[in-house]
Amino acid sequence: MIAASDLRAGMTFVQDGKLIKVLDASHHKPGKGNTVMRMKLRDVRSGSTYDTTFRPDEKFEKAMIDTKPVQYLYSQDDVAIFMDLETYEQYEIPIATVQEEMKFILENMEVKIQFFGDEVIGVMLPSSVVLKVVETQPSIKGATVTGSGKPATMETGLVVNVPDFIEEGETLEINTAEGTYQKRANK
Repeated sequence: MIAASDLRAGMTFVQDGKLIKVLDASHHKPGKGNTVMRMKLRDVRSGSTYDTTFRPDEKFEKAMIDTKPVQYLYSQDDVAIFMDLETYEQYEIPIATVQEEMKFILENMEVKIQFFGDEVIGVMLPSSVVLKVVETQPSIKGATVTGSGKPATMETGLVVNVPDFIEEGETLEINTAEGTYQKRANK
């Protein structure tokens, strides 16, 4: 069992038979009354997200999640196909379940898939990925790192705000937790 005050982003717990993933969690102390935990949660199976509050002392069953290294092969119709790197077994995951994660994944990229028992419930990304810029405004002569930046579309369709000096065709390191530009990738 785990208390609501100990839940953090990325953790998964069971509530009323549903598998729930914490997207965001914060303590909130209103002017009057007791402290509450504000949470943004996602039902892992249905994909629906919602905001709620819990008392800090409420208890939940922590979900035991296992991970397995896999390689992303391709998407077909509305499923993403991943292959176990040891057994070559293939897993089909509905794209609706991993829609946000797919913005960071290229074909043949290695990631980890998460299991709850025998059920595949999601994809775990590395902390950063290297993606190529396919579309952005031309760079501005004399642009500095401190500029406000411009949007750039990456090869997966992800749109990231990048510094003004970045050009099409460059490869960038992208933080997967926030979906933000970190730096130019080493060539």
